Amino acid sequence: MKPDHAHGLLRLFSEQRAPLNSYFLKRTAHAWDAQDLVQETYLRLLAADQHGADDIRNPEAYLYTIAANLMKKHAVMRRNTPVGSDGLGEIIERLTTPCDAAAGVDREVRRQRLGQLIGRLSPKCRAVLVMHYRDELSYREISEQLLISASMVKKYIVKALTVCRQGMGRYD
Repeated sequence: MKPDHAHGLLRLFSEQRAPLNSYFLKRTAHAWDAQDLVQETYLRLLAADQHGADDIRNPEAYLYTIAANLMKKHAVMRRNTPVGSDGLGEIIERLTTPCDAAAGVDREVRRQRLGQLIGRLSPKCRAVLVMHYRDELSYREISEQLLISASMVKKYIVKALTVCRQGMGRYD
């Protein structure tokens, strides 16, 4: 690779770092995921430098192609990773209604029951619920990450809340 071309790629990355970070922040659940993806984009750009990037006709398009491919890979990985118990605890806390003394049901029993109900949801339905309530992502953001329509995200949320309400209604 020509020295000017290599410096051009590094300069391009330096100029595009903030926009890249914004690109990833809009599509990931956490800032640290966005930072990791920016760093991975940089590493891939350096790898192109080692493999002779003289053939890259449009470096900016190449940079964003790397970013888009990394985002797709990240979304697939997240979709295929089961939701851990760390996410469920926060969801349960947010969905548990305050204990009404007249109901006579202990708050901890309600939490356990809600945890069981959420645990019975399909993995994708549970993932959507967690992404919406724990990660506070919009339907559109969830649909982009899971590669499903926003209306499908809404259906999963409605289904999950219906299952929880019906299941909890039997224990009041």
